[in-house]
Amino acid sequence: MPVVLYDGPFTVDSTVRVIADTRVTNFVTAPTVLRLMRAAGGEVTVPIARQLRVISAGGEAVNSEIVRWAEQALNCPIHEAWGQTEMGVTTFNHLGLRHENRVGSVGTASPGFVFAVLDDDLNPVPDGVEGVMAVDRARSPLFFFDGYWRQENQPIHGNWYLTGDTMKRDGDGYYYFIGRNDDLITSAGYRIGPSDIEGTILTHPSVAEVAVVGKPDKERTEIVKAFVVLRPGWEPGDKLVTAYQQLVRERLAAHAYPREVAFLEEMPKTPSGKVQRFVLRRMA
Repeated sequence: MPVVLYDGPFTVDSTVRVIADTRVTNFVTAPTVLRLMRAAGGEVTVPIARQLRVISAGGEAVNSEIVRWAEQALNCPIHEAWGQTEMGVTTFNHLGLRHENRVGSVGTASPGFVFAVLDDDLNPVPDGVEGVMAVDRARSPLFFFDGYWRQENQPIHGNWYLTGDTMKRDGDGYYYFIGRNDDLITSAGYRIGPSDIEGTILTHPSVAEVAVVGKPDKERTEIVKAFVVLRPGWEPGDKLVTAYQQLVRERLAAHAYPREVAFLEEMPKTPSGKVQRFVLRRMA
C-alpha cells in the first residue's frame, strides 16, 4: 500500500488538494488539522467528501463535535489512537475490521500491552473512575522503556510505568483520554479536564479553535480560562463570552464554565500541530 507524505507548511487548501490529487483513502492527522478544516467551511472539503474511508487521529483529544463534523462533511468516521514516544502507539479504536469505534475513546490496548488506571497510591481504580494511565511492565512483553538517561525523577515505580496521562476505562476495556496530568484544572475541589469544555464551546458556530487552561486563583486554586480563535465574520465581545459560558453550564456542568475568555488571532502550536498549553498558561 503506497503512503503519501506531504513536506510543506500546513494549509487547509493544500491538505485537501493532496488528499484529492493522490486519492488518499486513509488519512492520519492531528486533531488540530481537523478543527481547522471544519472552521474553513463545508465548501472547502467538498472535493474529498466521499473519498476518505477512515481518519486516524492522535496526539490530542478528539472531541465529539469534530467526530460529528467529519461524519457529516466528509462522510467518514474518525478513529482515535493513543501512545507515547517511550512505547509507540499502543491503544487503538480500530484493531480489527469489526472493532467497535466508540466516540471519545482512544480504544483498547494493542496486543503485547497491559494497562491499568491507578490512583495516587498506585492502586487500580474501578471502571469509570479517573486516574493515571500505567503500563504493567511485568505483563507487557512489547514494552521496552527502562527510564530516562541521567534523570533523577523516573516515571517507573516497581512494575508500573506511569504515563502522566489521566484516563478512565469502561467495563469493556475501552480507554478515554481526559488530559495530561499537568493540563488538568483544579477548581474549588473539582478536577476538570479541558477536553469536554473545549468540545462544548466548539459547538458554537463562531468558534474555529478553542483551548482551555487553568489560571491561578486565590479562592478556587484555579479558574477555567478559555482561549478562542473565531471564524471569519465574527467579532469578539461580551455576548459571545456569555454564550460560551451558558453552553458549558447547560451541557456540561456549572463548575466547569470558563470564568474568563480571551480571543486570539491564532493558537500557539508545536510543528506537529499540538496546542502549546504551557504558552497559554503563561498568558493566563
